[in-house]
Amino acid sequence: MKILFVHNRYQQAGGEDNVVMAEANLLIQHGHHVEMWILDNKDLPGGVVGKVKVAINTSYSVLSRNVAREKLKAFQPDVVHVHNFFPQISPSIYDACLDEGVPVVQTLHNYRLICPGAMLMREGKICEQCISGTPYQAALYGCYRGSRLGSLVVAHMVAKHRNQGTWLNKVSRFIALTDFAKSKFVSAGFPSEKVSVKANFLSDPWPGLKSARDIDSVFALFVGRISLEKGIHTLLKAWNRMDDARLLKIAGTGPLDTLLINKKNVEALGRQNSAAVSKLMAEASFLVLPSEWYEGFPLVLVEAFAHGLPVLASKLGSMADVIRDGETGVLFEPGNAEDLANKAKWLFDNPQELQRLSINARNMFLGKYTEEQNYQELMTIYRDVSTRITS
Repeated sequence: MKILFVHNRYQQAGGEDNVVMAEANLLIQHGHHVEMWILDNKDLPGGVVGKVKVAINTSYSVLSRNVAREKLKAFQPDVVHVHNFFPQISPSIYDACLDEGVPVVQTLHNYRLICPGAMLMREGKICEQCISGTPYQAALYGCYRGSRLGSLVVAHMVAKHRNQGTWLNKVSRFIALTDFAKSKFVSAGFPSEKVSVKANFLSDPWPGLKSARDIDSVFALFVGRISLEKGIHTLLKAWNRMDDARLLKIAGTGPLDTLLINKKNVEALGRQNSAAVSKLMAEASFLVLPSEWYEGFPLVLVEAFAHGLPVLASKLGSMADVIRDGETGVLFEPGNAEDLANKAKWLFDNPQELQRLSINARNMFLGKYTEEQNYQELMTIYRDVSTRITS
């Protein structure tokens, strides 16, 4: 097949950008022709005039539509796979595809199409007001980067295309990362039959690991952004309750870095490359994922499973969807430091149970999150939308 990938990179590269490239490479490895149309937010124009132009084009860019049509005519893809159109490409990409008769698949990496802030979160707490109400209320709270004006621009994009039926009529298939995420989009009016569920995947970092792994080290691991929504306050409060032998290693940086200074039993490692993270996961007792927002599908979760690393996570959103409590990890009440501490202690104190969880986590990865499994699921979606558009 010939597939056009469409993606607007973020100013700060993250997991979504990595997923896009991994998926494209996976298709290329299987012999498909993939062309990339990628714009980068690092190239956004500065100054007042530049920002005004970006704001105007966020809801609908005629320029991007024309560029897209030229690319479609030249490449003639069987499918266009849109990952992120915000803000430079805009939903005009859908009209270009309609004009050329090409089916569109849109991956829902976050909640941008129903929430201007993209996280279903406001002031550090879960917020679902825009699911059933007008997205313009986001402008009152500055949900997009703390800016009321910026939030108004994004809210207009969401409201305009919701009212015009863009999500209903111009996209052949959406891909949600979890059943939980799908449920939120369906609640916001997306047709259930148009939303497939396909998780993120990972190249096996430990192909020699077939079942159990040796767990000699006694430390828990956190990998991620040091920020409010990641539950860092709750994590540190919980570790204040731990005895001196229970070490927490934290790999990552963020706006709350200063909270990690001189904390008992906490080793702040800063930003680590993928090889270093893999080594940490191979040695850790378990991963802690204390997020207090509806994570899309944190790739660190798949990485943990791939390493046979059980996960102690908030019983919230997609995390509760992916982690089987008592089988591949343990869930605790979101924001509850005491519950987190108690369950962390239980994991440390029960090595046989930890080993059982480790085996189950690895088997879960092998059964659901490998490259080959993802490829088969993706091709099923592509073939289905291609058949529908030609029938």
